[in-house]
Amino acid sequence: MSDAPVGETATPPAPAEPQPFSTLVFDKENAAALGTYVKVMTLGSTLIILAILSTLSIYWGALWKTPTRNLGGWVVDFDGGLVGQAVVQGLVNGTNTLKTALREHHTWVAVAINPGSTDRLRASYSSPNATYNGTDAMTMYGNEGRNENAYRLIIRPSVEQALQTIETSFATTALPLFAASTEVDIPSVIATSPQTIVKPIGHKLDNVAPFNIPVASAVTFVGLIYVLILSSFVIMTAHGAREASGFERRLTTRSLTVTRLATHFIAELFISLVYSLLSLAFQVDFSRKFGAAGFFIFWMVNYVGMLSVGLVLESLMPVLTPRFISYFLIFWVIFNVSVCIQPIEVLPSIYRYGYAAPFYNISRAMRCVVFADKNMLGLNFGVLFAWMIVAIVVLVVIQLVARRRAVRAYRRQIRSRNRKRGEEKRISGGSGDRRNEEYRV
Repeated sequence: MSDAPVGETATPPAPAEPQPFSTLVFDKENAAALGTYVKVMTLGSTLIILAILSTLSIYWGALWKTPTRNLGGWVVDFDGGLVGQAVVQGLVNGTNTLKTALREHHTWVAVAINPGSTDRLRASYSSPNATYNGTDAMTMYGNEGRNENAYRLIIRPSVEQALQTIETSFATTALPLFAASTEVDIPSVIATSPQTIVKPIGHKLDNVAPFNIPVASAVTFVGLIYVLILSSFVIMTAHGAREASGFERRLTTRSLTVTRLATHFIAELFISLVYSLLSLAFQVDFSRKFGAAGFFIFWMVNYVGMLSVGLVLESLMPVLTPRFISYFLIFWVIFNVSVCIQPIEVLPSIYRYGYAAPFYNISRAMRCVVFADKNMLGLNFGVLFAWMIVAIVVLVVIQLVARRRAVRAYRRQIRSRNRKRGEEKRISGGSGDRRNEEYRV
């Protein structure tokens, strides 16, 4: 019979809370907790995606059509002929080897002394030619897409300065050298072709892979920091979801570990897709190297790159906790960014670690897809997968250690509570049954 008073309906007992560290994700008693976890993760991931579309698009837009307005300038044609263009057209087949060498990273810069330069200069001295162009003598080849900072700040300024010094020095010695072996009518040369004396040789610039997509700097350098920031958002959102749902204490060690990893692999798949679509929306050309497959490769680079840097943070979360993870995040950003600004070859030897750094390999893969640079995707993906594997192993080990400590702490709490109850019962003279605690850890 019911103990409820006559006329009243007995209230069904509330379902018992499951023992800590003893359930699996899809156990029936976790239905409400799973709903809370999915709800928090979905909301958090949606907010991250909205942040990409609303906030990052501001930076992408700033680089999209730079410069939007042209600066004023003069174009003065002192030559007025097609000799230079004709020479370049005639030498295209002969310079393909140098261009390929630059694209394949065999060298950072190449200076070619073009065929027939000496003969053309000698002919202009003996028969003054008003269309003579000294810049047909040499061509400087560079690859801006490989590293725009190195090209703009180191390679081009230093090589051009050296060439200009050589050109100036040669201008003072060329006439006597040629006059000794060729009949030179100096007044006629000065009147008809003064550039033959003033600038007997010069150079032209051939940038084999120009950095002509300004918005690409958002994905090859600055955007790498955003990739790490977005990963950290996923980590904090997932941690909040585990706390809100109680999964941190409800789930077994194995189930919790799988949940943590699956959360990253699923959430970052969609986040990296939206992040990649942002660049596509701002008309970044992904077809230069791999055609229609270029965008998919770009997406996978972002996805694997996001996982490689994010799983490192996730693996350390139980140790550092949300309170201190931001300090490691600062180090993790600096560790990666420091080897992406300038070529590692020009940095002190200590920075050689950069060849194995996630950001460096993400950037190299991005440049391959966007600027048709050297294809090192196999190596780049290999390094990123290596970081993922190491991070997963570390995550599993740290999770095991953290869970054992939590279980020991919980058992101490239970024993302390049972002792306290026993003391209370001895004082009151009561007796009670002792519960057996079971753990599926």
